[in-house]
Amino acid sequence: MSKTETYASVWDALADTPEQAANLRARAELMQKIAAIVKASDWTQADAAKQCGVTQPRMNDLLRGRVSRFSLDALVNIATAMGQRVRIGLVAV
Repeated sequence: MSKTETYASVWDALADTPEQAANLRARAELMQKIAAIVKASDWTQADAAKQCGVTQPRMNDLLRGRVSRFSLDALVNIATAMGQRVRIGLVAV
């Protein structure tokens, strides 16, 4: 009988290291915030893409949560193009 592994989050389960999990978590959170701004602004994907300086298919990937297709750096650039200020915080564990 095999043991069942449990994880603190889905990111911990998907990543090979705690560092990778933290990066995935940060990217996913930033993507969610960007998607919320797009929705609150009532933008189409084409409108949002134009505002952010990316293509509409790229914006579609972001809005569908395709985390693996975006670096943290790219997401910061997209958020900044939307007029947002990105802050990164550390939480003691």
